[in-house]
Amino acid sequence: MKNLKKLFLGVLTLALAFSLAACNSSKETEGSGKAEGGDKESASGIQEMTIKISHVVAENTPKHHGALKMKEVIEKESGGKIKVQVYPNSQLFGDKDEYQNLVANNVQFIIPDMSKMVGNDPGFNIPAMPFLFESDDAANAFWDGEKGKEIFKRLEKDGVLGLSMWPNGAKHMTNDKKAIKTPEDLDGMKIRTQGGQLLEALYGQLGAGSASIPFGELYTALQQGTVDGQENTFSNIESKKFDEVQKYMTIMGHTRVDYALLTNTKFWDEMNEETKAIVQKGVDEGTKVARESAEQLNEDALKIIKERGQTKVNELSEAEIEAFKKALQPVYDEWKEKIGADIVSDAESK
Repeated sequence: MKNLKKLFLGVLTLALAFSLAACNSSKETEGSGKAEGGDKESASGIQEMTIKISHVVAENTPKHHGALKMKEVIEKESGGKIKVQVYPNSQLFGDKDEYQNLVANNVQFIIPDMSKMVGNDPGFNIPAMPFLFESDDAANAFWDGEKGKEIFKRLEKDGVLGLSMWPNGAKHMTNDKKAIKTPEDLDGMKIRTQGGQLLEALYGQLGAGSASIPFGELYTALQQGTVDGQENTFSNIESKKFDEVQKYMTIMGHTRVDYALLTNTKFWDEMNEETKAIVQKGVDEGTKVARESAEQLNEDALKIIKERGQTKVNELSEAEIEAFKKALQPVYDEWKEKIGADIVSDAESK
């Protein structure tokens, strides 16, 4: 009987030992499947994760087209291991809080208007410099070059990585008061801008007041007369139907809307090389699509605005544009020094 009890206890001990070993093995397996930062890593080395891309404009815009291309490429190249969610129209975050949420890694990519970044670095005033770039290609060349990359690099102190510039294009004015043909025509008007001291100085030089209103709230502000007018690209004006609540549009191309594709450095650094290569390919392809679509969308948008016929369209002549350049020269000279003469000179050379 004693031998039988000893045998039974021996078997029970072995069973418990195997059970504990299996449990520990299971836990180790679970732990080894985690990539740094807590994302699961597949057998092939591609980390499983969900990436969020947030922006504030409508779907039929260069920014959204580029974001959708990023989603397509990343999901395809990762075999579905990486899911990409795109949130347009301020659905996730708006102008006021998207940068803070990127810093907190609550979203992995944002594509803000560079005018929203001027508080982070004065170099982001470049698109607001009056009549600086003659084309999208010139603006692209600047941001792809040494000085543009230098400005992006300065965001790393915030835990943010600047990856690329996505253009929207030259801006034009709309208002509900009168046709704008001379600098004096703006005297006494209140114009919505994206914000920043340079744009305030620009309109102040022309005798106009300025107000910074979130893009998602702009239609209502125009409709209610909170401001008299605004400046934007053709594609933004058309997609948000600002021509429904503005009687006049002036084609002038005095400043630009350019976007910065930004990511969180912690998110970026915690990707392994295989995963990062896939995401980088998405960024590259998204940038290409955003840039290719900007010019075409603006051309199409102007046609649609004219066809709708809800706003009177006036295009400034070369002589009229020269009058605006002359009026704004003091602002240009002052801000060339504030931004950095070397940076502005590089932009002028493109």
